[in-house]
Amino acid sequence: MITVEQVTHSYKQTKILEDISLEVQQNELCALVGRNGAGKSTLIHIILGLLPMKQGKVHLGGISNKKTGWKKKVAYLPEKFQLYPQLTGEENMHFFASLAEKELDEQKVTDVLQQVNLLEARTMPVKSYSKGMLQRLGLGIMLYYDTEILILDEPTSGLDPMGREEILQILKSLQNKTILLSSHHMDEIRQICSHIAYLEDKKITKYTVEEFSNHIPFGGNTK
Repeated sequence: MITVEQVTHSYKQTKILEDISLEVQQNELCALVGRNGAGKSTLIHIILGLLPMKQGKVHLGGISNKKTGWKKKVAYLPEKFQLYPQLTGEENMHFFASLAEKELDEQKVTDVLQQVNLLEARTMPVKSYSKGMLQRLGLGIMLYYDTEILILDEPTSGLDPMGREEILQILKSLQNKTILLSSHHMDEIRQICSHIAYLEDKKITKYTVEEFSNHIPFGGNTK
């Protein structure tokens, strides 16, 4: 579902990624990990067509990211998702849903808000939400789009243990989704991921979670 072939990227005179190739299979939940500055966000931005490639190819759902059709197959949740604080959670859902569809599906909005445990808070202004609630609302908006592929950049960053667990439980509950998420929390990755793509020294290696635990000599996180 996500195919990266021989991607290279440089910033000014510094090479960030060199001949990167990665394949995330259909319905696979794969973590993208690496130390700070390894290029995780850079690779995600290249996959999404937000940064140019010096060389290489990217396909999402079988469509090149240089074409337009892939955007219907992918939803992206950045680390800092910009919501409208003066609007309620439900109003934010309505606004972002309207960007994808001409006709709003009210039942779908209700179902997604329930899925991310925000149904009771739907009429509260977003400025009163906790960071965990904001992150769940962002994830809910992505789920409303009902795409085959989800790409999440540090979805639990800055959350307390309870907020992190809520996000993890939602991700674990998803069916028929191909997910690539960047994270530095190895305990989270072990809970929900089947594979790990490890960025180091401009290269990437894909492991099963078990293989990664045996190969990489650090424990709690990848920072």
